[in-house]
Amino acid sequence: MIDVILGLQWGDEGKGKIVDFFAPNYDVIARFQGGPNAGHTLYVNDKKVVLHQIPSGIFHQNCVNLIGNGVVLDPVTLKRECDTVASFGIDVRKNLFISEKTNVIVPTHRALDKASELQKGDSKIGSTLKGIGPAYMDKTGRNAIRVGDLLSKNFTTQYIKLRLKHQKLLDNFHFIEDISAWEEEFFEAVEFLKTLNIVSGEYFINNKLAEGKKVLAEGAQGSMLDIDFGTFPFVTSSNTISAGVCTGLGVSPQKINDVIGVTKAYCTRVGGGPFPTELHDEVGEALRKQGNEFGATTGRPRRCGWIDLVALKYTCMLNGITKVVMTKADVLDSFKELNVCTGYEINGKITQEIPFEINRTIITPEYKLFNGWNTDTTAIKNATNLPNEMSVYINFINQFIGAPIKYVSNGPAREQIISL
Repeated sequence: MIDVILGLQWGDEGKGKIVDFFAPNYDVIARFQGGPNAGHTLYVNDKKVVLHQIPSGIFHQNCVNLIGNGVVLDPVTLKRECDTVASFGIDVRKNLFISEKTNVIVPTHRALDKASELQKGDSKIGSTLKGIGPAYMDKTGRNAIRVGDLLSKNFTTQYIKLRLKHQKLLDNFHFIEDISAWEEEFFEAVEFLKTLNIVSGEYFINNKLAEGKKVLAEGAQGSMLDIDFGTFPFVTSSNTISAGVCTGLGVSPQKINDVIGVTKAYCTRVGGGPFPTELHDEVGEALRKQGNEFGATTGRPRRCGWIDLVALKYTCMLNGITKVVMTKADVLDSFKELNVCTGYEINGKITQEIPFEINRTIITPEYKLFNGWNTDTTAIKNATNLPNEMSVYINFINQFIGAPIKYVSNGPAREQIISL
């Protein structure tokens, strides 16, 4: 069976640490969607490591790691990550596998991403400019280069054909930046990629399941960025919810067992788009400072606000969440009062549903006030030692979203996690 770990907000929920925490219980860790815009932060031997494409189980010697076909893969980023992982003594050629159907990000995808975002001006969506959107567009447009194509004698022809198509689009954008250095780096990385384990991902993962192996599917970004169900158009280009596991790895729905959702004890968002509970005051700044809320990939300061239970209940429903992990609870240690969003006021009426045009809807959050716990929780190991105010806060969220919070993370280290 396959268990799934994914984000329930707008990404940056701390999924990397959670996958790393659970990884020793699994034989295979598999990424099923997303690209190098996702940054999963781990701490290995007290050193901070950010993985963008390699599954977070790579530092566990007994784990096999698969990059699934639902991912869009940047060879340059992958090579850099492999070099970082190798510096810790990990042999990626031993336990990293890549589906041959995984789509490849080429240099002109990055150029198109940049050109498109520049043209949008004030209406830009906050793209990380990694080429994700254009790569997924080529996938649905049936023009993409896939990892298996890199091994073909026709690869150069395919690349030139795709580049010419992109150049016409770039000419329309009046994009004149020289990307020859990007291409040189790309082809060097392609040669490295060809030395890794390239497999038929769907047969690989289903054979592991047939052997009785335990598989953990790792999501990137968050459910509110899902291309279909997120805050469109301020979303990513893939299905970030649990349904994406099936198409992103090539497995059937009946193979999915637990779906573990990760949420912060508050909310953050990077880039543009609606964020009903965003705080533009000193409280929001305090959350950013206490939580060190800066993008793992971009370094951009994250927008911060109170936890949004309307959105959280929505994503629990979409994903079929069976367990919830609450991260960064310790960030709230110093707050005297905490607000929890329990409804949206829209046109004078309260609703607990996400509106269709959320980006064009004026929303006033309805809050329920809680007392803070004003206690340093970072050293707590046992649930019985949690402050009563924290337990009240957690229990209310449990009841509201209809999914049980089973774990609370109270610090960045691997051992700072409490089972409830």
